[in-house]
Amino acid sequence: MSIRETILAALLARLSALPATVLRGEVLPEKVPPKGLLILRDGEPGEPEVTLSPLAYHYQHRAEIEAVVQGAARDAAFDALCTSIGAVLAADRTLGGLCDWTEAEAPQPVDLPVEGAASLKAAVIPVVLHYSTADPLG
Repeated sequence: MSIRETILAALLARLSALPATVLRGEVLPEKVPPKGLLILRDGEPGEPEVTLSPLAYHYQHRAEIEAVVQGAARDAAFDALCTSIGAVLAADRTLGGLCDWTEAEAPQPVDLPVEGAASLKAAVIPVVLHYSTADPLG
């Protein structure tokens, strides 16, 4: 596996420890689980900085976590879900030594009405993964 895929898989594994349902690259299902839903999107690696001796590509890869909750207490549930994501990332900023640093950016939540059901509260949480590799494809 490439370093990029290894790091994304490690991030997915960390998020899977949370009580919310965690998916990767899936579409939003019709029903949001009671504990919330997280969908990890691969995001963009961006343009790397390059050093030549030794050759290394330094990325600030922007992955995204879509966080979604539903129900009467969605404000509190959303806050708890975001806080738990922050705690998981802060517990191991290097994802077991796979990357140099991992940090989330603040979410911008929105309330989404659902016909015939409780509204959704959702946000995209950007996660910046700092890592280096000797090959942009590896």
